[in-house]
Order: sequence, then structure tokens, then C-alpha cells
Amino acid sequence: MQYPAELSAAVKNHPYKLLFATVSGAHLYGFSSPDSDFDLRGTHILPIAKLIGFEVQDETIEVSKIDRTIELDLVSHDIKKFFSLMLKPNGYVLEQLYSPLIVHTSREHDELKELGKGCITVHHSHHYLGFSANQWKLFENLETKKVKPLLYVFRVLLTGIHLMRTGQIEANLSILNQQFKLSYIDELINYKANSREKATLPNNDIKFYGGEYQRLRKILEEETAISKLPISHDLKPALEDLLIRLRLSS
Repeated sequence: MQYPAELSAAVKNHPYKLLFATVSGAHLYGFSSPDSDFDLRGTHILPIAKLIGFEVQDETIEVSKIDRTIELDLVSHDIKKFFSLMLKPNGYVLEQLYSPLIVHTSREHDELKELGKGCITVHHSHHYLGFSANQWKLFENLETKKVKPLLYVFRVLLTGIHLMRTGQIEANLSILNQQFKLSYIDELINYKANSREKATLPNNDIKFYGGEYQRLRKILEEETAISKLPISHDLKPALEDLLIRLRLSS
């Protein structure tokens, strides 16, 4: 993917050393529109001098800006916070970690990706079930039905099903639908890709989409029940070792 120069500039101007920075959001999920903003996500390394006072600052850095032709939203967490999120059944941080849309990387990024495989458990399905429920509620409550939250609903459900079956993170809805072959998914993606970020639904077949939401949700629950993924992990010592090495090297 050809990245706008503003993304590299945001990485270069970050106040702390970055372990990695990747593109998330609609670009990662495979349904960006021409006017979609760029969601840049990553993790940074606070120096020890920043950690020894009464209060720790800059655990999370957030920058939102419109720079010439693009809108950029950058969020990065300090390594301790990011690693702590990895220890929980949090699919969102794993999608950032394994995003193939890499703006900045490092040797330790590769090490973290290898470690991250060991933190995936069957409980990650709860993340995707909860996320899809929230997105469906958002979609239902919209007076004007928009395509984006509906695509989010189906994206998180298919990501969750795929994860329960394979143990692998795949956040791109177009790639996922190569397996599921749901014609309405491709139609919605193509419609949004050729419209605007806040495009409204081209039809009002809410009953059909509601049925598909319930059907895919049930499949995710069934796949969770039979998944061969472990129910727990013991990744904390390995992440702590990496955390200490990164702190000392900073």
C-alpha cells in the first residue's frame, strides 16, 4: 500500500521511540472510502526517567489532525500498557499488532508478533461478540442508516469466526469473504468504496441484515464452543522479559 507522506511524518515526529506503527480502521478492514481518515496505531517506549515520579504521563499519545489532503488519527500506548492489553482477550490490539499495513517496524515488533500468537484463547470470542452487539445497536439507533457501522458488524463477526477456527487474526473483510462468499458483503464494500465515509445504506432491507447478524452471531457462538484454542495462556513472563529489555535499552 502506498502511504501518504503525512503518516511517515507523524511517526518521525512522535515524541518517543516507537516499537511499531500500523494502519488500522477502514483501510485495514478493506472498506475505506476516498475520504476515509487514516487511523495510525502503535506502541511507544517511555524512558525510565518518565516512570520514576509519582505520576506517569504519556502512557497514551493521541494526535488528530487534518494535514493538507488527509485526516490523520494517531494513537499509541506505552509498551507496558499495550502488553497489559495483550494479556486480556482483546482482539483490537492484536489486529493492530498483526496489521499488514506497516508504517514503522522494528526487530522487537517481530518478536512481539511471535509472542502474541501465544496469548490467543477461546475467550477472544467475547471481544467480537460484544463488539458486534455494540455496532449493531449503533446501526439500529441511527435515524439515517449508514453503511459503515453495518460493515463493522459483519467484519467483527467474520473475524471472530475465523479466529475461533484457525487461531489467526484476519481483519480485512474482503479477504474474509473469500471464504464466506456472502454476496451482500461484496456489494456493501463496493458501494462504500465508491461513495463517501458517511454513505447511507443503498437499500432499506434492515430485516435481512438483522437476520444475517443473528445468523453469524450464532455461528460465532457455535465455533467458540468447539474451538481448539486454549482457554488460558501463560504469556506474562515472556512479555515482562521483553518489557524489561526494552526499558533498559531506552
